[in-house]
Amino acid sequence: MRCAECALVDRRTFLAQTALAGVAAFLAGCSAGSGPTGPSFNGPLVVSPAQYQSLAAVGGIARVDTPDGYPIAVVHTGAQQYAAFSLVCPHQGATVNISGSGFLCPGHGARFSGDGTWTGGQHTSNLRSLATTYDAATGELSIG
Repeated sequence: MRCAECALVDRRTFLAQTALAGVAAFLAGCSAGSGPTGPSFNGPLVVSPAQYQSLAAVGGIARVDTPDGYPIAVVHTGAQQYAAFSLVCPHQGATVNISGSGFLCPGHGARFSGDGTWTGGQHTSNLRSLATTYDAATGELSIG
């Protein structure tokens, strides 16, 4: 006959439950780590596209960092029209580089078109699009 306290949980059950809890915590951490791990963008950020030579023509792309270091891509999409994307890879948070007329993640090789759409390499979601408003009178682009 076993004592009442011993019947609560035996060593084997305790170890099995502890191991399962550890695995659950690990898996939760893996899914939480699939996004950016550095600074986040809270906006707004105001920039002058005229200050970036690469934005002079439609299709041009420039990297613009926020004061706290968050990387953003600005794309000249049309006459007085711009788009902006977070350059934090949605796969594991690496900083995505501008590559020709699109983007390339150096961490896992994900490729994105100039409109932020995933096009190949490591499968992931599209780059996060950021709201933009261009004021033609001041020549300023507000992001976020």
